[in-house]
Amino acid sequence: MKALKAGIITVSLAFLLSACGGEKTSEAAGTPAAAPANTAAPAEKAEQKVIKVAYLPITHALPAFEAASAEMQNENVRIELIRFGSWTELIDAINAGRVDGAFALAELVMKAREQGMDVYLSSLAHRDGNVIVAADGIKSMQDLRGKTFAIPHRQSSHYILLNEALAKEGVDISEINIIELPPPEMPSALAAGRIAGYCVAEPFGARAVTLKIGHVLYNSQDLWPDSICCALALSGRFLREHPDLAAVLLSRVRKAGLRLEQDHEHAISLAGEFLKAPKDALELSLKWIHFDNLDIGKEQYDSLAAKVKNYGLSQAPVPYEDIVQNVR
Repeated sequence: MKALKAGIITVSLAFLLSACGGEKTSEAAGTPAAAPANTAAPAEKAEQKVIKVAYLPITHALPAFEAASAEMQNENVRIELIRFGSWTELIDAINAGRVDGAFALAELVMKAREQGMDVYLSSLAHRDGNVIVAADGIKSMQDLRGKTFAIPHRQSSHYILLNEALAKEGVDISEINIIELPPPEMPSALAAGRIAGYCVAEPFGARAVTLKIGHVLYNSQDLWPDSICCALALSGRFLREHPDLAAVLLSRVRKAGLRLEQDHEHAISLAGEFLKAPKDALELSLKWIHFDNLDIGKEQYDSLAAKVKNYGLSQAPVPYEDIVQNVR
């Protein structure tokens, strides 16, 4: 019966996995996003300037989808979204100048900056919005001893949250097996018993809950209130050569965040058009996330930097002044 259940769940996940992308994808990297019917970009004019922004298909990137919607465009400036299949490809694209900005893991941008890449953090993409999900037989972090736990990338808030939860319950991270797994594969891996739990960008945590193959052990708010996860990164070239366009982009992202925070039904509808995930999973995932107050404060960044150092992601995180550009 367990094998049959896993097989049924795997089939039910097939559509989600093919639609939402992840670290592995058959889709060519850097694909311009097809705008939904009600967010189609206006016809481009010769003098119109285009800002290219990279993203992965997750709920954490919703402000990008909203900022690129038709009602936020004008005849002078248009935001073009370009979909990528992995965080590595996305960071490479911004470093190579193929895009002007990207919604990316903040820790990955910090590491890129530390390694000399000309990239900066300019805004949060969201606050909170991550959960630690475990199989039904796992009742606490202590039950994960000797088990396999998945994260999308070592340089991530998901790895930090895992460490925070383990420390809270007195479990050493060496006692569990950590693997990196493409986000869309995590629900089916949990159902098949290949992993005992995971922490990842939404809507994949909510998907395990709505499929009744897992439950939430911790919400990010329980471990790290107002936690930093994904952020808008801008290339240094773009900031230096087009400060006016950078200001337009940041303004639209902030306005997008406020609308998403204030209009939950609109947020669900927008997520459904871009992510093609089941509505029940989107509704649940959006209960865990906030899109207001997207500026990156020094105290907030310093807290992140301290965790990055404490959990071995960097020996010398880049100082706030050398990476954060809160453009106005």
